[in-house]
Amino acid sequence: MPSFLADIHAFMYRDNTPQELTEDQEASKREMYEKMSPRGRRFVDRIGYENWDPFQKPNDPLDIRQDATKRTTQQLVREFLQVMSHNESYSNEYGRGALQAALGIVNRDETMRGTFDFCLWYAELLRREGHVRPQISNLQK
Repeated sequence: MPSFLADIHAFMYRDNTPQELTEDQEASKREMYEKMSPRGRRFVDRIGYENWDPFQKPNDPLDIRQDATKRTTQQLVREFLQVMSHNESYSNEYGRGALQAALGIVNRDETMRGTFDFCLWYAELLRREGHVRPQISNLQK
């Protein structure tokens, strides 16, 4: 088994919250396994019966994932880039960075939350010490 899969617990929802199986679910799991074709059983045996979760929650479709403002990633990026394009032109890397940030925020990625909190702190530090760049002050209008 690849090493990165070793850290994934079998009974975790896709949002990383642990799932505990009830006795009925465990019995149902055993029954499903017994009724599987030999090919299906080989798959379960390869990943390990204890790592097999027939009750996984499906992922939300990407197009309906929204942030706290009820905007999708695409809406956030489009609005942001429209505001920024009035001030100056931007590069592809700049747009890619905005998209990456929006995806991280909408998907509640802890890495992006840390980056976001740092940026807020740093903007406040720059404002307090009088080093505010024009791009930051234009966003506040």
